[in-house]
Amino acid sequence: MKAAQYVTALLLSHATCSIASGFVEDSSATLALRNFYMDRDFRDGSGQSQAQEWAQGFQFNFSSGFTPGTVGFGVNTLAMAGFKLDSSPDRTGTGLLPYDTSDREPRPNYSKAGVAGKARISKTELQIGSVTTLVPVAFPVTARLFAPYYEGATLQSKEIDNLTINAASFDRQIYRDSTNGDKLRVSSPNNRFIGSAESDSFYYGGAEYQWNPSLKTSYYFAQLQDIYTQHFVGATHKAAIGSDSLTTEAYLFRSLGDGAERAGTVDNYNFNINLSYRHKAHTFSLGHMRLSGESAMPYLAGTDPYLIVGGSLVSEYINPDERVWQAKYQYDFAAMAIPGLTGMIRVVRGDNVHLPQYDWSGSEWERDIELAYVIQQGTFSGVAFRVRQGHYQSDFARNVDETRLNIDYTFKLW
Repeated sequence: MKAAQYVTALLLSHATCSIASGFVEDSSATLALRNFYMDRDFRDGSGQSQAQEWAQGFQFNFSSGFTPGTVGFGVNTLAMAGFKLDSSPDRTGTGLLPYDTSDREPRPNYSKAGVAGKARISKTELQIGSVTTLVPVAFPVTARLFAPYYEGATLQSKEIDNLTINAASFDRQIYRDSTNGDKLRVSSPNNRFIGSAESDSFYYGGAEYQWNPSLKTSYYFAQLQDIYTQHFVGATHKAAIGSDSLTTEAYLFRSLGDGAERAGTVDNYNFNINLSYRHKAHTFSLGHMRLSGESAMPYLAGTDPYLIVGGSLVSEYINPDERVWQAKYQYDFAAMAIPGLTGMIRVVRGDNVHLPQYDWSGSEWERDIELAYVIQQGTFSGVAFRVRQGHYQSDFARNVDETRLNIDYTFKLW
């Protein structure tokens, strides 16, 4: 993206020549440490029997303030370094470490860095260069050492009270376990699409509006050029019931093919709804997701599908025509005088799956358990521990037992 690089250089040049009140004083920097162990044990089927790796990651983030004036300029930087603690050619593929595709030998370490120039007018901010995103049509994977980032531009505006407008354009993605700027693709588990199809352009635009403290709605449109377009509509409502609360969430995705349709036919509706009832330390959730159309729901490779129902360890449950039910229970152990400790158990079941390569209806189900703890005080205050275990069974994909353990801590440097 030569134009983006040129504009970034101009923004950086202006910012570095205008070090003044705000640029330095309003800056911040953090160093995040993540120790991650992942074990995906395939209990049947052909091919690799286990993906098991252990790695240590470091991520540095710097965000400057803005120079004075009607138009303020600044800079954001990020740098990441990952180190192998345990892996081998027969256990690669967890997404924690890159490996050589010829012999699957994992790399002992890898690093990457990016910089973005930024400009602000009033309550509108433009970033150009290495950028991140957090919207329903491009939701980052955070369950590895690092989240992906992109080469392109993002724009956010909050000029109107309670209204946030977001837009972005990308031409390359740096995946979570890669150091290269790769072309953009659609995610394709179970051969739902032609996963090798590539695009040089992804963009989105949308808005979120907070009508009142209880109700928020949002709309987004996205296009992966020559592969798919996608509309998203979402609503979240929170209601107090005495000292308890009921949260209702509903999302609708409508996806269609775009241009040359390089990844194959895209035609999908996905509606999911979830009800969560909170009573003291207990939260009970029940959700349903329903897909229809000629294909699965597409989403950008390297991101996560933004779903209320699903979000499980192994499968996303967005195959063609799938019907999904989810039940989840969460508990906050602060009620038992153990603040910082939380637990969760979730069961997800999907059926009526119609994959292109099969002439029958498939099904899948999963049980996930999670326990998380954040140290509340003392020398190690803020250190977070999280252990997750998932058991997955399917009649069209390999059965899996999966365990993840991560330890996280973020130093605020200034």
